[in-house]
Amino acid sequence: MTDDKKITTDTEARDKVFELVADAHIAMMASLGGDGHWHSRPMATGKEPFGGDLWFLTDIRSEKIDDLEKNPEVLLSYADEDHHSYVSITGTAAIVRDSDMVDELWSEPARIWFPDGPTDPNIALIRVSPESAEYWDSPSSAMVTLLGYAKVLTTGKPLRDIGENRKVDFN
Repeated sequence: MTDDKKITTDTEARDKVFELVADAHIAMMASLGGDGHWHSRPMATGKEPFGGDLWFLTDIRSEKIDDLEKNPEVLLSYADEDHHSYVSITGTAAIVRDSDMVDELWSEPARIWFPDGPTDPNIALIRVSPESAEYWDSPSSAMVTLLGYAKVLTTGKPLRDIGENRKVDFN
């Protein structure tokens, strides 16, 4: 099967990716582990993208730091079921130690992992520079659900092309 979805590089599509990410908040970050297997873990995305990058607070002692230093390629997956939107982002991760950026990204819920606050010496940052993304953004109304159900009952065919699906190249 060929993939005929056009890949876009326009600013509007890139902004849409970041808008959907901001609504979802939590990413599943997948990286290749030292054992050769993919590992995925939930990560809270920073307040907003800075300079087109996504930022995550992490503990410098975590196993994912070793994994990312060996292979920085990551896959971020976001799902916002309330709004029926989904985003998949591939990119390159870098480990950053920058106290000013930690202060910028800090929010009180992070204290659960860093009891000493933003000055905790074990805080590191993961900066993900997106390379490509794909998103699905569908209307979340009950009417769309009813329309889809009615179409299946009357035609036996699923409702297609409701909402937006785009591939975005960040390079």
